[in-house]
Amino acid sequence: MQVAVITGGSSGIGQGAAFELAKRGTAVVLTYRGGRERALETVRRIEKDGGTATALPLDVARTDSFAAFREALTDVLRQWDRTTFDVLVSNAGVGQPPVMFEDTTEDLFDQMVDVHLKGPYFLTQALVPLLEDNGAVVFTTSTSALESARPTPGYSVYASVKGAQVVLTRYLAKELSVRGIRVNAVAPGVTRTRLGDDAFAQYPELIPPIAERTALGRIGEADDLGRVIAFLGSPDAAWITAQTVEASGGYEL
Repeated sequence: MQVAVITGGSSGIGQGAAFELAKRGTAVVLTYRGGRERALETVRRIEKDGGTATALPLDVARTDSFAAFREALTDVLRQWDRTTFDVLVSNAGVGQPPVMFEDTTEDLFDQMVDVHLKGPYFLTQALVPLLEDNGAVVFTTSTSALESARPTPGYSVYASVKGAQVVLTRYLAKELSVRGIRVNAVAPGVTRTRLGDDAFAQYPELIPPIAERTALGRIGEADDLGRVIAFLGSPDAAWITAQTVEASGGYEL
């Protein structure tokens, strides 16, 4: 039985990845920060469909908690007769309202760096010893970080740290290749998630203009990204590493 660890797996893209990996027979350890009930409901849905899952608390912005998380993960793996796991999906993140460069505060800057760069960097460092040789790491970045993106005012911090994830993907792919570990990233376009206080649920009028700018005529759904992440973590992607895969439905094409 393969095992995947998915940060931020209680909702949105992480939850979509958890469902898809579970469908493929992978046991899932999903993490949550504030959404314990959502995380437990995700576990229940996976188990109802015959899968295996558990949920552990984790704040990726708190590097001082990573040692305890690794111990908790080790205990779960032991219960599943494993000492290692196979796929790490580094997905946890936070959104931000548009804030112009001149109005950006150090607090906002530090939050974005801690959640999207420092946390994923050192969490991966903490968990790589438990990652199986020939395993996989998948980062969830953003199309805002790609060279093809049309910069939107107000997102200089968010896009910058997501861009750092793209660079980190390439460098880790090189360093971890000695163990056969593949490292890739998926760059979602506009996707319906809980980020931004469920903005699309609160303001559905935002959807049609975005859909019109998307080649496939709609916004993304968590399941769309979940399938891409599951593919990148699977043996079907065994010859793919150091890549950032845009999954946007052709946004701004």
